[in-house]
Amino acid sequence: MFVATVICSVLLALAFAGTGVGKASGKADIVDGLGRLGVSPPLVRVIGLLELGGAAGVAVGLAVAWLGIAAAIGLAALMIGAITTHLRAGDYGEPTRRGGALMPVALLLLAVATLVLRAATS
Repeated sequence: MFVATVICSVLLALAFAGTGVGKASGKADIVDGLGRLGVSPPLVRVIGLLELGGAAGVAVGLAVAWLGIAAAIGLAALMIGAITTHLRAGDYGEPTRRGGALMPVALLLLAVATLVLRAATS
């Protein structure tokens, strides 16, 4: 089961490292896209920093179980916020925006899987 934990943790860390860099650096297309959802540029940067911290926590959490568990919980909470934001914007009912709106759902599932696996192997 630890192999599954490593795979999920690495995937989760890579996914959030990738998305976090763009947000934390204030990449224009990301800031504009989230601005459409009502997210201010300073909040986009904060979210990016939280994603980067969560990615690091999940990676280090392979050696320090409690940190991996805490990081997975934090990333899951971020994705619940993202899903709520997309729901309020009506993205799940709009075919042209549905693809991007489904990413937080997939990342939430991966965060929960990582959390459960890490808790089971600690």
